[in-house]
Amino acid sequence: MAKQKKKRLIKEITQLVTITIGAVIAAFGLDLFLVPNAILDGGVIGLSIIAAELTNISMSIFLILFNLPFLYIGYKRMGMKFTLRTLYGVIILSGATAYFHLFDQVTDDLFLATIIGAVILGTGVGLVIRAGGALDGTEIIAILVSKQRTVSVGQIVMVMNFFIFLLAALLVFSWETAMYSIITYFIAFKMIDVVVEGMEELKSVTIISDVPEEIAEALLKQLGRGMTYIHGQGVFSSEPKKIIYIIVSRIELSTLRSVVDDIDSNALVAIENIADVSGSNFDKISEH
Repeated sequence: MAKQKKKRLIKEITQLVTITIGAVIAAFGLDLFLVPNAILDGGVIGLSIIAAELTNISMSIFLILFNLPFLYIGYKRMGMKFTLRTLYGVIILSGATAYFHLFDQVTDDLFLATIIGAVILGTGVGLVIRAGGALDGTEIIAILVSKQRTVSVGQIVMVMNFFIFLLAALLVFSWETAMYSIITYFIAFKMIDVVVEGMEELKSVTIISDVPEEIAEALLKQLGRGMTYIHGQGVFSSEPKKIIYIIVSRIELSTLRSVVDDIDSNALVAIENIADVSGSNFDKISEH
């Protein structure tokens, strides 16, 4: 029992440290690359940048103020832990942006500021999300709305950000910087995926063949991956079947296809994307 508590405590401390690092990195990208060049991100961060430009009040204040109503909704619908992690991340982000505001911008080249700033911002936000928090309250609304509608979270966020960029172009910045902001959003969005899901794209593969043992043996020899037999039954033939289930990296996929095709060219091979894998000694098996 004591061991479990210690493990849980270490995990929570690690999450807080990760959120802290992520929020500081995001603030660095914002205040030293994006904001000085009038380039904004979407969501609450984008609204905070617009509000700061219109009022001459520090962006760090708006980051907290604009997130408060979303945090309340998150507390009601998504629980205390998520809300506290998000609040902590927002406070760190706010404090870090106020601190970095004291330094000069790194570059005034719009292209460089867009690319580098977006990569840095996306990395920071991705670390916070990976640790179970968030830096933008609009994502909470998107998650809740998506549960009631057929549209995805990404589509809802995209629509909200479209209006934010339009508002920026009409009220504060030029159409040129608004378009740079859209590029920033897409790059940051992709970087978040890379940080949260990892650099290596994993695929789950289901193989249905009349010679599953032969294929499994060849794959084990070629890839060194563990795999699982799933017992099924054909609908038309009513014959029992051994279905192979295996997880491979994108690089290993061509080898898998080649092995299966050489043994049974009529085998059914179904491939799906996987965001993450843990447990079952997956990493250990992949090293062989």
